[in-house]
Amino acid sequence: MAGAVPGQPLRRRLKADDDPFGAVGDYAGSFLIKGGLELSAGYDTNPARLSKPVGSPVYVVAPDLLVVSDWERHALVADLRGSFSGYGNQMPATIDGFASPSPVDIDRPDFTGHVDGRVDVDRDFKLASQLRLRVATDNPGSPNVQAGLQRYPIYASYGGTFGFDQTFNRFEVAAGATIDRTAYTNSKLTDGTISSNDDRDFNQYGGVGRFSYDLKPGLKPFVEIEGDSRVHDQPADRNGYFRDSSGGYAKVGSTFEFTRILTGEISVGYTARNYVDPRLSQLAGFLTAGSLIWNASGLTTVKFFTDTQIAESTVPGSSGVLVHTYAAEVDHDFRRWLTAVGKFTFGTYDYQNQNRNDKTYSLEGNLIYKLNRNVWIKGTLRHDILDSNQPGSSSQGTVVMLGVRLQN
Repeated sequence: MAGAVPGQPLRRRLKADDDPFGAVGDYAGSFLIKGGLELSAGYDTNPARLSKPVGSPVYVVAPDLLVVSDWERHALVADLRGSFSGYGNQMPATIDGFASPSPVDIDRPDFTGHVDGRVDVDRDFKLASQLRLRVATDNPGSPNVQAGLQRYPIYASYGGTFGFDQTFNRFEVAAGATIDRTAYTNSKLTDGTISSNDDRDFNQYGGVGRFSYDLKPGLKPFVEIEGDSRVHDQPADRNGYFRDSSGGYAKVGSTFEFTRILTGEISVGYTARNYVDPRLSQLAGFLTAGSLIWNASGLTTVKFFTDTQIAESTVPGSSGVLVHTYAAEVDHDFRRWLTAVGKFTFGTYDYQNQNRNDKTYSLEGNLIYKLNRNVWIKGTLRHDILDSNQPGSSSQGTVVMLGVRLQN
């Protein structure tokens, strides 16, 4: 019978790698750094989401960076993700119903980043902060997009949250002050003129508090309340409406963590916003928010996301837009090196007092071939639908992409 060699230590069995094709990253001091770059190209049958489709070749450059501290106390995490979509064809434009000699440039950037910090004052009291930045443009097909644009104006939304987290045995209180600013670049029109978007720039000041109770391992119900005020740089917008407002939400929900099979949180509540201008009625509605991950098996993962927002609008007479988004995703590994991803997203856009209701549908499939930890090949097929109750506002588009992901 075989056994250990006398005088030699027993070898410990290595733990199985849960993701043998995942990025390993590099350490810089006490920080783990993971970076990636996706390069892809393909064709979009309707990039501007016009009622009469006009297609174009498209390329996408999408870098990402994750930096995580490896400290015994305190924590710092930076998660930065961006993309740039460029199109080979420029879209035709119209001014007052007539063709414009200048085509529309529909290239679009998109960036989302946040840096989260935590200072452990003691075991039960922590200081927490977040700095965030979002850079993007209005969605194609949105009524907020001006007629006769030469290029989509870019907006930046940036700010921070600064607060604390206090634990009393199983009861936890977290609160923070928030400050954010949204600012737009000027619009360049096809006739060569410049249109200011200063009336869309605003600051938002608010506060948020969460009260939670560790009911039992893996189940932590909570109540969250938020309130804020939005103050625009200009008292009245381009149509003479005073869009300063105050609002907030209240929601109840729970976080989940059941033996790593079901993790995340889900909540429901109510959100409302009141405007200074008496011509703009209160915008309010049912709220859903959450993110759940179900590890159905060692090869299959199911994810669900939902979110609710009250977005600003430039549509005359409309208080704003109540936006609900629901998304489901299924990831399945045929092999550890071959993964299929299916996504379905549904959204509703309710424009207050305008009798306009838009519905969006997106069905996407991805096939990922992992050559090794550093190089993946990815194919994407996506079909988007905008279904509006306003004549001439509905659209459809199909996107086919093939690309490579480089990561470390």
